[in-house]
Amino acid sequence: MDAASYARAVEVTNPCSLPPVRTGRFRRRERHVARYAWPAGVGAAGAAWYAADSLRHRRESGHGYRLRGDVDVAEASFLRAAESLTGAPVSYGNDAELLINGDEIFPAYLDSIRRAEETVNLLTYAYWRGDIAIEVADTLCEKASAGVECNVILDAVGAAKMDRKLIHKMRDSGVQVCFFRPPKPYAVKRLQHRTHRKLLIVDGTTGFTGGVGIAEEWTGDAQDPEHWRDSHVRVRGPVVRGLQGAFAENWLECTGDVLAGDRYLPQIDELEDGGPMQVTRSSATIGDTNAEALIYLALAAAKRSIELTSAYFVPRPAFTEALVEAAERGVDLRILVPGSHIDKEFVRTAGRAAYDTLIGADIEIYEYCPTMLHAKTLTVDGIWSSVGSVNFDNRSFQLHDEVTLCVQSEAFAGKLHETFERDLESSERIEPGAWADRSVAQRARERVTKYARREL
Repeated sequence: MDAASYARAVEVTNPCSLPPVRTGRFRRRERHVARYAWPAGVGAAGAAWYAADSLRHRRESGHGYRLRGDVDVAEASFLRAAESLTGAPVSYGNDAELLINGDEIFPAYLDSIRRAEETVNLLTYAYWRGDIAIEVADTLCEKASAGVECNVILDAVGAAKMDRKLIHKMRDSGVQVCFFRPPKPYAVKRLQHRTHRKLLIVDGTTGFTGGVGIAEEWTGDAQDPEHWRDSHVRVRGPVVRGLQGAFAENWLECTGDVLAGDRYLPQIDELEDGGPMQVTRSSATIGDTNAEALIYLALAAAKRSIELTSAYFVPRPAFTEALVEAAERGVDLRILVPGSHIDKEFVRTAGRAAYDTLIGADIEIYEYCPTMLHAKTLTVDGIWSSVGSVNFDNRSFQLHDEVTLCVQSEAFAGKLHETFERDLESSERIEPGAWADRSVAQRARERVTKYARREL
């Protein structure tokens, strides 16, 4: 036997070269490891995706913005800066009518639909239940049956509670109804990117936007916890084209149809005594969105006062810093947010994590008591205002499609100021001493929930 053959024979007969004998105990251990291997793999993949997606939120843990240059919200230079940052054109000769709560909003809303001659374009995040949900659907059906082109976009998540019979009824009457980004197993990531816009454009000449959804909660006059407090605007003038553009953008994604022509985009003359306005629309993107760039610019330009109302107030460090810097410049800064009647308590808790810093800068914070506060408005120096769907949180700044109407008008800002003052009469101020004495359990909840801030 040669040396090579001998070596092979030894390898085969050598007990150390044979595969190990797996005992029952060893097999059980292998099965135990295998059982947890795939969940661990999924968890690791999820963590990697979350870390990569955090690049979108580059300011979550860092410092905020800096304003280079000096602008005044009362001057044209501010409008030019906002136009440059957001791409939203400034138009002149516009009029905006402030509507408060369902008793003012829905009659104007329905009346405009009934007056439609050519087109009705309606987009909403929340379309739920109640008599108003039926009335809006019935009115659209009547106009569609009369030959008016009616297009409706419903967010697939926000309108999940809607009665599907209304959808069938509208479609049977000729209303074109589409759902924005319905959940798909192959598109899980986009599930959090919703259209939060609330728009109604009639004949391309009259527009509505603000915070109101279509449901029983938005009817009435905020008279009890079942009827919410909200703000909306009816707009006329060339700026309506911007609202139509915000609708057309989402309609294009839903249907592939490009809305063009005089039926959608007619020539709109400037109104006598009308003023300058902008429609700023914002969508999820890498980096800074139009919404957060606009809001930061307004905060940084403030010289005298800021009155902020937000249904969901969960400021990231960049915006907490911007608010504090404004207060340090001597700006009178007041913030109005929901109280105990908020529909998402964990959002309120996460937002309260910023109260210590804000109160420490002598910023006044008020919580609205009677019912859910769903309005989203901002007034700066008593002359520049924003009313729309944008909340003061990361979901509006980074994750959702949003729209807000910006108005440079002392008269319009005065109406918002009067409304703000009335709301404060039904609110409780967060007093520094009492806030410092809150319980350890409450502090712990704030500390825990703030880490979910980027998703709120």
